[in-house]
Amino acid sequence: MQGTHSFYTNPIRSKEYLLLLESFCRWLRTLEYAGSTVYVSGNYVRDFLIFLESLEVHRIEGITPFIVTQYYRYLQGRANKRQNGGLSGNYITSNINALKRLSRYLQVSGRPSFEIPVKPSGEKDTAKVILSRGEIAALYRATTDDLLGTRDRAMLGIYYGCGLRRNEGVSLDTGDVLLKQRLVYVKKGKGYRQRYVPMSETVTDSLDEYIQTARFDLQSAGRGDPALFLSLLGRRLTGNGMINRLERLKDIAGIDKPVGLHSLRHSIATHLLQSGMSLENVSRFLGHSSLESTQIYTHLAHEQ
Repeated sequence: MQGTHSFYTNPIRSKEYLLLLESFCRWLRTLEYAGSTVYVSGNYVRDFLIFLESLEVHRIEGITPFIVTQYYRYLQGRANKRQNGGLSGNYITSNINALKRLSRYLQVSGRPSFEIPVKPSGEKDTAKVILSRGEIAALYRATTDDLLGTRDRAMLGIYYGCGLRRNEGVSLDTGDVLLKQRLVYVKKGKGYRQRYVPMSETVTDSLDEYIQTARFDLQSAGRGDPALFLSLLGRRLTGNGMINRLERLKDIAGIDKPVGLHSLRHSIATHLLQSGMSLENVSRFLGHSSLESTQIYTHLAHEQ
């Protein structure tokens, strides 16, 4: 393709593309993306729109998977302006991620969108496993009324009902569960951030039952460990121990998915968005430091 490198610094000529870029950046700011993310994403999308114009593609409807692949290959072959060699893998990955945000923006705004058929080399597969409400109900039905079954229901309440991360749940002590206030105090969140997470009536009842009965019996086997979740030896239950219990529930429930503790967190986030909770409130519920981490669930909520 002639002139591949020369058009890079050219301005956007299409009024439609200029308006698209402006509205895309406004959308990112509305979602409270970090200012640096808005700036960089805007620059990457601008470069893509200039690339489209070089191919005489002047409308979004004209973007095909082949064109996106062409752009990816162009990035792989483009010279680095600041130093010798080509563009770094991180730069290319960030560029493609900006196009994914643009695609999501077009989808949520009801406009024609486009597929991103490329996966930058080295990019991890971040596909999230989401359980349906019916599958969550099946997990609860798979629990029993004995000591471990009561603990299983409390575990589901913490990881699905409260959306905690694996280590957040493992680190909980009984004093962190405020039954009267219907709150869970997360003192060891990601990045050492602390937060209070609300509990529904069902989750509160499950934890109350566990603490008053099953945990009381489990504690008698140990030495007064303050941990909320105890093993049969009366010691703090490990993350692997909880995963083993979840695997058992999954098999009984007949769920054919690779389910982990984080799957429960992903599922409650998606279900809350589907129920109409705002992105900002879901972000606070999950303990995210920015809306960018929560934004992926908007896309997942539309896919379910």
